Amino acid sequence: MSQTTPAVAVRPRDTSGPPPGGSEFAPLLRVVKSQDLLERRYGWYARVIALNALALTGVAAGVVLLGDTWWTLLLAPVLAVLCARTAFIGHDAGHAQITGSKAAGRLLGLIHGNLLLGMSYSWWNHKHNRHHANPNHIDKDPDVAADVLVFTGEQAKERTGFRRWLTRHQAWLFFPLTLLEGVALKVQGFKDLRRQSPQERSVEALLLVTHVAGYAALLLTSMTPGKALAFAALHQALFGLHLGLSFAPNHKGMEMPDVSGRPWGHLRRQVLTSRNIRGGLLTDWFLGGLNYQIEHHLFPNMPRPHLRLVQPLVRAHCRELGIPYAETGLVDSYRQALRHMHEVGEPLRAERGHI
Repeated sequence: MSQTTPAVAVRPRDTSGPPPGGSEFAPLLRVVKSQDLLERRYGWYARVIALNALALTGVAAGVVLLGDTWWTLLLAPVLAVLCARTAFIGHDAGHAQITGSKAAGRLLGLIHGNLLLGMSYSWWNHKHNRHHANPNHIDKDPDVAADVLVFTGEQAKERTGFRRWLTRHQAWLFFPLTLLEGVALKVQGFKDLRRQSPQERSVEALLLVTHVAGYAALLLTSMTPGKALAFAALHQALFGLHLGLSFAPNHKGMEMPDVSGRPWGHLRRQVLTSRNIRGGLLTDWFLGGLNYQIEHHLFPNMPRPHLRLVQPLVRAHCRELGIPYAETGLVDSYRQALRHMHEVGEPLRAERGHI
């Protein structure tokens, strides 16, 4: 399978596996611990959570005050951006970046996931942890399992009917499909309730239903059903698009361990399958720190504001070992991801051309 070439990478001396001397990750971990970069930032997260809560409250108040007018729809994009911020907080809580207390982390995840977004925290955590353990592994990473999209030629060959058509055009359809992601996340959360234990299910279900009821009540008591439906459609579509813009660059088109067949340790498994996005504070804010995807995968419980600080250490360590460190601009990251999906669908397009 062809792979895209990162815009910035150090040419490797040898990427076949770790040296006989031992772990390639351990020296880096020692340096990171010595600089306290794994220490939690309680004050930073308290400010972020408080400001996000105030902003959400402000938008809800704006919906009520503006009421039954089409001008209220101008608040839908603002709410979409704030919901993405809420999702990033839930993401960090799930990784124990905010607090070392499992109970407190779960509470934060339930509030920001189930209650505020209508997205199951348990479902996301279960799925996302498997992704982190084996990123881009076809058999072990649920994020690259064949579903609406496919990521290898082998997956493409097995498509039939409408899904075969979808795969032919998946690069063009990727961003339009993300407009449905906000709703899809909610549906997956409700479906996952069957997997959960009775005690977990009761809490998650109550919060999910509370979110749906509260969201519907806010819109339907503030405007007519038609305007409420338009607001919800715009809000959910832009929320899904924002998440798609945040997640698309991270791994698509990068190395796939099961395809290469190489025995990788933790360092190579996380670095070679991930792509960073260059940028400043605005990029950090817009992507919720996921632009430091390599650092996040190496240290998933590292507080978000420390990812920028650890990046020079990780880059230098990879350079010393001759391990490619993929980093590119935001627009080019989308180009690389879409090119990979386009190449996966190419054999199906060629086949159709001969019919």
